[in-house]
Amino acid sequence: MSEPAAPEPGVPDLAAPEPGVPDLAAPEPGVPDLAAPEPGVSQPAGRPDPARAGSAGLTPQPPPVPVDPAPGGPPRLAEPAPSWGKVLATTLLLWLQRRSARALWLATAAVALVVFAAGALTVLLAGHPAGPAAGRTGRGSAHHQSASGGAALAAAATARRQAAAWVATQVSRSSVVACDPVMCAALQAQGVPAASLLELSPSADGPLGSAVVVATAALRSQFGARLTTVYAPTVLAAFGAGTARVEVRVTAPDGAPAYLASLSSDLHERMALGAQLLRSSSFIATNTARAQLTAGQVDARLLITLVTLAAIQHVDVLGFGDAGPGSSYGVPLRAAELAGLQQARGGELGYLNSALAFFLAQRSPFLAAAGLQRASGGQLTLHIEFAAPSPLGLFSGHYQARQ
Repeated sequence: MSEPAAPEPGVPDLAAPEPGVPDLAAPEPGVPDLAAPEPGVSQPAGRPDPARAGSAGLTPQPPPVPVDPAPGGPPRLAEPAPSWGKVLATTLLLWLQRRSARALWLATAAVALVVFAAGALTVLLAGHPAGPAAGRTGRGSAHHQSASGGAALAAAATARRQAAAWVATQVSRSSVVACDPVMCAALQAQGVPAASLLELSPSADGPLGSAVVVATAALRSQFGARLTTVYAPTVLAAFGAGTARVEVRVTAPDGAPAYLASLSSDLHERMALGAQLLRSSSFIATNTARAQLTAGQVDARLLITLVTLAAIQHVDVLGFGDAGPGSSYGVPLRAAELAGLQQARGGELGYLNSALAFFLAQRSPFLAAAGLQRASGGQLTLHIEFAAPSPLGLFSGHYQARQ
């Protein structure tokens, strides 16, 4: 049998007890060894010995006391079972008491490493929510996007409907209206005949051949800047906002520059004729109506008809109106409200009927929609309204030559 190897010089023998450190495993002098079984007394298997537990550093716990037992049920314990952390700490303490200082240092480092790893895992789990929660967030975002898309579609549909209703009541039925397929369907739903519509396919070059074009986001994307700089520079009415905006524009048959030059010339001629009408002794108008005539805001057809009527009988104008929402500067007012004259032959009603017959006897382009109606204050008035768009060149005769 070989002899045990001698320890190397300078290397401490970890198996030998350190000087000054008592060997906890050896019994103290004069103290009986409680771990040894008493003579003639056997310990039951599978049940801890309280004496051994006390010698190992564990404090025997008293049996749990039932507290407030529920009626008909098992008693509730006052103290719950110790957590796994407490059990682990106690076990570790017992193990450390049997090891050297070097083993104590290693164990402490191991505990610190476990605590650090547990903290890192907690932070990682907190930063990455579980799959079902993430799925709920994704579904919420998709729902928000779906709601936003639905609101945009509803806004576009509302703007198309409003524009179609305006065209059906304000644009002449003899005028050709250019539109994209969806807008054309909306116009037909409002009563605009299909024969008056020019449907622009995605490959169409432009709206030429029409009197007005209903510009939606689809047509603005299709024609780009040419829609306003070449084909239709003037807005009669606009509805909606942003991508849902729908504009009813006047088509320029000779190009935008020529149309804008004619519109400017027509505006100055309207101002001149309005000033002439205001000097007539048989013409009466409110301050608002006089300001509108002076600014040249009244349609040329309406001005020429009023000048002719004032040469026959007295005319009392309450105001001009019927401008489309969002219309461009210089777009004329095509409607007027006339009051009756008490001193006229046949009284107020007789005068209004005579004026109504005069307007209905006119021919195109001076034929207007006219009728008697009650004003907000109950006053009986005559309403005259010309269809859009207003023709240019009536004063110079260019309108007749172009027809």
